[in-house]
Amino acid sequence: MNRSKSAVRPLKELLRYCRRYLPAILVSLALGGAGAVFSVIGPDKIADMVSAIERGLSGTVDLREIGQIGAFLAVLYLLGWIFGYAQQFILTTVTQRVSQRLRTEISEKINRMPLRYFDSTSFGDVLSRLTNDVDTIGQMLGSGIGTLVSSVTLLAGALIMMFVTNAQLAFSAILASLVGFAFMIFLAGRSQKYFLAQQQALGKINGYIEEMFSGQQIIRAYNGESAAQAAFHELNAGLYDSAWKSRFLSGMMMPIMGLVGNLGYVVVCVLGAVMAAEGTISFSVIVSFMLYIRLFTQPLSQIAQVFTSLQPAVAASTRVFEFLHEEELEDEREKNKCLQSVQGNVEFDHVRFGYLPGKTVIHDFSIHVRAGQKVAIVGHTGAGKTTIVNLLMRFYETEKGTIRIDGIPIWEMRRESVRSLFCMVLQDTWIFEGTLRENLAYCKENVTDAQLDEVCRAVGLTHYVKTLPEGYDTVLNEQISLSAGQRQLVTIARAMIQDAPLLILDEATSSVDTKTEAAVQNAMNALMDGRTSFIIAHRLSTIRNADIILVMKDGDIMESGKHEQLLSQKGIYAELYNSQFEIC
Repeated sequence: MNRSKSAVRPLKELLRYCRRYLPAILVSLALGGAGAVFSVIGPDKIADMVSAIERGLSGTVDLREIGQIGAFLAVLYLLGWIFGYAQQFILTTVTQRVSQRLRTEISEKINRMPLRYFDSTSFGDVLSRLTNDVDTIGQMLGSGIGTLVSSVTLLAGALIMMFVTNAQLAFSAILASLVGFAFMIFLAGRSQKYFLAQQQALGKINGYIEEMFSGQQIIRAYNGESAAQAAFHELNAGLYDSAWKSRFLSGMMMPIMGLVGNLGYVVVCVLGAVMAAEGTISFSVIVSFMLYIRLFTQPLSQIAQVFTSLQPAVAASTRVFEFLHEEELEDEREKNKCLQSVQGNVEFDHVRFGYLPGKTVIHDFSIHVRAGQKVAIVGHTGAGKTTIVNLLMRFYETEKGTIRIDGIPIWEMRRESVRSLFCMVLQDTWIFEGTLRENLAYCKENVTDAQLDEVCRAVGLTHYVKTLPEGYDTVLNEQISLSAGQRQLVTIARAMIQDAPLLILDEATSSVDTKTEAAVQNAMNALMDGRTSFIIAHRLSTIRNADIILVMKDGDIMESGKHEQLLSQKGIYAELYNSQFEIC
């Protein structure tokens, strides 16, 4: 009962999702049904042709009658082909539209999901839902629906014509088929759980492969190939196990239905021969009935095939709609507060936050930053420095307390309005495949070459740009490699081009050499001039000129002040600063 309910629910959701395409689907189903009816009429006319030939054996063959029947059959089968073509055209179009819409909605859903979700879900698993699961649903819709309707219509028509032709032979064929149906239903119920396990295992293995590809350098540096391979083999073995069981059980449906069809032929031949010997039926009836048996067993095999493709589609639908029903970020379309003229005053008022329930990272954070000040946040790893930035950008929402910009709580503004106030350089660089111009002027329109030249000169990228074959229009891909330092310089230049009123630097110079760092620091000083700036740095030599230095430990501010003041206190900051100049 639980298995059947788990299979019905995602199918109902998929049907609701396809509701807008219902008229087109109904037209295609009507075409498929009509084509099946034409196929059912055919054997009856072939029986008439056999009867005409049989009568001609004892006299003159009526070629005109045979020609008329032949012409009628040709028109009938041609119409069946046209209807089948039109049905497949409509269903293919609907299938691709549904798949396109699903991929679009998943992509849009990703942008509406809180980052909290991705803390516990691998990107590979989400990618698997976007690609593998949607493709599986599309394959089922493209072939399954039309085949199912035409098969059911053909089955019903064949049954009716079989009973019209000879009820006794019809009953004998049906009884042989019931055994096959029972086996098919049993196998469908048994294989469903394995199909769901297969899709889940596929998501896990995609996530693992994505991690391994992105971490190849670390894996090789630590000689972790064997451990990575062992972990992959374990995941691969799990996928093999669930895929083998699901495919084996569902794959048995076709042979069973083929066996049922052959049994039907045997039963009809034996019983038909007995009845013909007794003179109760004619030879033409046996011929037509043999064709009806084929029309009867063919849809049974097709239905078995639909059930085979339906199993993974149900599992895929479960995963896709499970993701689409995940909790989203709050809808902020009704929020209309925004800062027209930004001064840059920022206030944290008794902020509390934790990534997981019951595990607080920021306990009671309060600070008032005046417009134009440079605020440096330092502390040991895990002290909560980056968390402060995440809260300021509204990547996460505070549990308690309020963050204000120019006196307005940031939760009263839309997220995009808050983020448009900042230009940001993260510790993790991000370069996408595209031209250097697109990477530098990301989401910024009407950026001139002169502006790009000025920014690249400021951060020390001019020489690199000159070495590129097409300058700013060079596509950054595997052939055009960037060092870690160059990648960071590109992200710094990107932030400078954004020219937002507030600035966040999260380890902005961690991947550049000392000489480049000096040049970048000069550019950063110019960038920070007149802007409220938040600087997270482990190289404490880069923040000596900060207006305020906040020293954090376990989510709380332990010390605050200027560089010289904090050094004189001989506390945590002095310990951190002096440790960077100790000779080992």
